[in-house]
Amino acid sequence: MGLLSYVASFLPEVPWSPWAGVDSFLQGLVGACAVSVLYNFMKVHLYILCLNDPEKQKKASVLGASSRLGDLLHLLLLTFIYSLLGPRVGALVVLEFSLRAVSMILSLHKGTRSSQLFLLCQFSLGCGVTCSLDYLHEGAPHRTWNLLLAVGLAGLIVWQTRRMCQHVAVMYQLHSSNRYCGVCLSLLASWHDIPAVLWRALKVAFLVSDLAAVAVINRDFLSTAEAVRFWTPLTICYTLLVIYMQEEQHQNPTEQMAYQTVFVRMGGLLILMMTVGRWADILHIFISLVGELWCLVHAAAMLDVCREEDYAERPPPARKIPTSRSPRTETTLER
Repeated sequence: MGLLSYVASFLPEVPWSPWAGVDSFLQGLVGACAVSVLYNFMKVHLYILCLNDPEKQKKASVLGASSRLGDLLHLLLLTFIYSLLGPRVGALVVLEFSLRAVSMILSLHKGTRSSQLFLLCQFSLGCGVTCSLDYLHEGAPHRTWNLLLAVGLAGLIVWQTRRMCQHVAVMYQLHSSNRYCGVCLSLLASWHDIPAVLWRALKVAFLVSDLAAVAVINRDFLSTAEAVRFWTPLTICYTLLVIYMQEEQHQNPTEQMAYQTVFVRMGGLLILMMTVGRWADILHIFISLVGELWCLVHAAAMLDVCREEDYAERPPPARKIPTSRSPRTETTLER
């Protein structure tokens, strides 16, 4: 029995109630649907952006080519990952990304906006949605029915945005030039506003997620001393990560840097959980690493377009003008 309990301490906690597994699956499905909606809207925006630029016509064809099987696999894999991911590690991922996003926004110049941020936040957005649902439905008498209703609404939105993506990829060029399709005409007039709408929606989503994440982490502590022992190294770890991210932002971002950043962040969380966490948290960090990498791989073509757009919008570095002394100053100095 002692050996079995020692081995079981390395495994994640398995809920005894069969309904808890169903609730975790439904929460994960809603989180995966949120990621898919964000992905579809950004895909439409970047596709029209590439169509309007003659130099990016090849990238528009790459963005337009998509398979239903690939999108379904993306949705199912994210659902499986979010279902296995514990709310504690999901809360840590949400808080870490929120601090990183705030530092990135503050380091940007006035009037500029990072398009990569919409795609880099995909996995964190799903973690925030599942964490918020776990906190809001804690102890609810009809939790499973509420989650089923949320899954139905989220699935309907994903289906509509997926149809919009397919329609735009096939018919946008024809319909926007002939001006007889309502969907394409509305996108022709307002495709520039998609990032602004997503920006406001993400701010609300992450504000709710951050509050829920703090509550989810604090509910495991029995005293203030335990909370201080956890939050102190967490604050130090996140501060070092934010400093590292700010140094990376001053350089030209590449695909390799995006993957390197994921490994550095997850490595920092892994060291933190090995110090003050549980063994289940360490397993969940590896699961979240797989989810982060999968989101980056799935959106690789879109991230490439966003990097070029962000780099083109950067203001040129200010050149130092050499100061030349006037002849009058030189004569006065000689005197």
